[in-house]
Amino acid sequence: MYPRIFISLLIVLFQINTVVAQSSQNISSEESHQNKFWKTGVAREVITPREYIWMSGFAAREKPAEGKLHDLWVKALAIEDAEGNKALFIATDIIGYSRELSLAVCDRIQKNHQLQRENIILSSSHTHCGPVVNKNLFGMYPPFSNEMKSQIAANLVFLEDQIVRCAAAALNDLAPSRIATGVGISRFAVNRRNNKENEVLYASDLEGPSDHSVPVIRVTDMEENLIAVVCGYACHATTLGLNQWSGDYPGYTQIDLEKSFPGVTALFFAGCGADQNAFPRMTVPLAQQYGNELAEAVKRVLLEPMKELTPVLNAEYNEIELSFSEPLSVAELKDIEASAPGWQQQWATDLLRKMDKGEELPEKYSFYPVQSWRLGDQILVALGGEVVVDYAHKIRQSWGNELFIAAYANDVMAYIPSVRVLEEGGYEGNTSMRAYGQPSTWAPEIEEKILSEIGRQVTLMKKFDSE
Repeated sequence: MYPRIFISLLIVLFQINTVVAQSSQNISSEESHQNKFWKTGVAREVITPREYIWMSGFAAREKPAEGKLHDLWVKALAIEDAEGNKALFIATDIIGYSRELSLAVCDRIQKNHQLQRENIILSSSHTHCGPVVNKNLFGMYPPFSNEMKSQIAANLVFLEDQIVRCAAAALNDLAPSRIATGVGISRFAVNRRNNKENEVLYASDLEGPSDHSVPVIRVTDMEENLIAVVCGYACHATTLGLNQWSGDYPGYTQIDLEKSFPGVTALFFAGCGADQNAFPRMTVPLAQQYGNELAEAVKRVLLEPMKELTPVLNAEYNEIELSFSEPLSVAELKDIEASAPGWQQQWATDLLRKMDKGEELPEKYSFYPVQSWRLGDQILVALGGEVVVDYAHKIRQSWGNELFIAAYANDVMAYIPSVRVLEEGGYEGNTSMRAYGQPSTWAPEIEEKILSEIGRQVTLMKKFDSE
């Protein structure tokens, strides 16, 4: 009898211990889940050229830089999720990354830090008060002397080194953090294809599409102290055209935010604003005003509840092939050579020279970059080139308003018009290709190809989210 009682007691004790152990495992699992967090690191380096070299963006300039309003910067936000996956968002006060510069920077970062290409976003503010960068918009500038060419080449080496140094510093600064997102609004962007600058001041209504959303990413430490803020806006940084180094309105936005939150690093990315300008423009007080307006929009978002992101990172990167349309005939090129503005004449002359030599003009650009990140349930799409605003609206119509969209990222090889803008022509749809030294306009399927790749990547990001 007693052995049976003893065995029964052992069975009961075993069952109790099993329940307790399972309960402990569940509690441990919950605590483990709750204790997962992001790690982030921030860094910055000055990239103001050490010499007064030629400035980027405007064909009308007749001389190099001769001073500065404020420094140009590269700033990096390093991110690590709960599983140890790392990524870098690099914001740069330059006109844009050429493919050559992008490859050089990413190759060094990948080699030094074992990051995958999809985990690096190279963003440019597209300021028109920065230096000439490699081949970007090279067809717009006058013939350079050998001395000027040497200065531009030396600055490119300096720029690359500063970007790589900044990336390393951010990755070495990783610490437990929280990341949240929100969206603000600022209305100074104006569709420059549909509105004239000198008529905007008293206009009762403005025409054409714009994107006035202000995506905001907030980074805090575990005690909710602000560490960094990333914001974007879809508008050309062409408020200033003087011969002084400046980040234009995005530079003033970052200065305002960093003054308002001492110790914080502010980063900016340009959205799909290739056909958007801040009107009126061309004075320093206006650049400061627009910068402050954008900063105020960001501050309002920071003061309101934001969406906390779980520490899960996924990334995708692909380069797709975009075709050019048929090049102009010899007769059409000779007509441009004889009558168009100087930089367009030079473009026509260069093409005619290549044709005379029997050189084949490229029929496609095989490296157009499309990139997507998912931070928690926040998706960020990064596109190369100068992308017109139609893409932002089409992307959101297809895949949701919650997407953040950056342009001018990774490789700025040309304007990226929608079918509508391509058919309408004008600078964004036609002649801008000459400034970039491209042989022709884009073929009509450009929009379908880009949106198709975005759709593939966003669908993949949402699939990760559901898992």
